[in-house]
Amino acid sequence: MIRVLIADDHPVVRQGLRTFLDLQDDITVVAEAGDGAQAVELVGELRPDVLLLDLKMPVLDGLGALERLTGTATRIVVLTSVSDRSDVGPAMRAGASGFLYKDVDPSALVQAVRAVHGGQVLLAPEAAEAMLASPDGASGVPGAVPLTEREREVLALIAAGRSNREIARSLTVAEKTVKTHVSNVLMKLGVQDRTQAALYAVRHGLG
Repeated sequence: MIRVLIADDHPVVRQGLRTFLDLQDDITVVAEAGDGAQAVELVGELRPDVLLLDLKMPVLDGLGALERLTGTATRIVVLTSVSDRSDVGPAMRAGASGFLYKDVDPSALVQAVRAVHGGQVLLAPEAAEAMLASPDGASGVPGAVPLTEREREVLALIAAGRSNREIARSLTVAEKTVKTHVSNVLMKLGVQDRTQAALYAVRHGLG
């Protein structure tokens, strides 16, 4: 069961999301937060699998909440009605695993929750375009990074949310070899973790 926390300052939005998500066999909404500070507090208490986070909220906005939640196991999907393209990069750099708009099709939102819970990075098409248009993008790394063919394969599998063990199985190599490739990919891309590497792959069409 995927445990979800909804953070939005509009009760009607929270209620609508809860009603729809609770209809799914594999998803349960564990709590709702009306502002960013409450969201941070509830993540600490309940440790949900996925947080659906609005950006524009009182007390502490979504970006502030993201920054305070860095390093937590909870996967965070920004779900916002604001279409300011400049919000996408900062949110993804602050640790979001997904960026969607509130006009998303309900079934697509459910799939997004499942995908992000499974380790994937997910961007709405408009958000992906904003990342591509951004001069510094996700990592500040120019497109021409000298990855080997095998490293590109590993990066594509990271972007698909695969674990080292699954990558090793897919490429028929030892898990230790995969770890070396992953380390090299992170170093060459100048990113800190697999999520940022996956985001780079999304930006450059390698995923």
